[in-house]
Amino acid sequence: MNATAAMGAAPPVLPGFEHVKRGWHNSYGAYAARILPGEYYVTRHDEGIYTTLGSCISACIRDRATGIGGMNHFMLPQTANEPQEWKATGLGAATRYGNFAMEHLINTVMKHGGRRENLEVKVFGGGRILENMTDVGQRNIAFVRDYLKAEGLKVTSEDVGEIYPRIVLYFPATGKVKVKRLRSLHANLIASQERKYVESIAEQPVAGEIELF
Repeated sequence: MNATAAMGAAPPVLPGFEHVKRGWHNSYGAYAARILPGEYYVTRHDEGIYTTLGSCISACIRDRATGIGGMNHFMLPQTANEPQEWKATGLGAATRYGNFAMEHLINTVMKHGGRRENLEVKVFGGGRILENMTDVGQRNIAFVRDYLKAEGLKVTSEDVGEIYPRIVLYFPATGKVKVKRLRSLHANLIASQERKYVESIAEQPVAGEIELF
């Protein structure tokens, strides 16, 4: 059987995620959705979700009983008045972006049949990819750990920090994750992409009920 015949039709996409790019990947014999900084994706089917992380964080969350789950990709923007402590219960602009990223993912999983008591959480990213940058990655790691602790959600697996960019591939149906650490030559490009992302979200208002994702 050739690859075209084997791949079949793409799994149905949940409402609201039609814009996310998906494609067939021969290397792991499945469809996969690629998410960019500031995006998230949830599926109830046997497909992968992948992204490339530098200083950013991805939380992979699924209902272990039903297999519905998803992944996000976010970074806390820093403003001149932002405090150095990154508490999930705080009201700073950066914390609110992190809260949106996590709440949208968790709420969407639960909206489509997930149950809080069944949630399985894995966390990736937060690398220090350029030595001359402040350690944004560590702040992102501290935030997501604090958020999950405040929500009573336990991290079952993680690969965070250090100096590596990462490609993360997640299969919510099984909970399986593949992580590839990239060589430092990729760091400049990834850092440039993340700077553009942070600049774009720093210009957006965070007050009120504005939907950011």
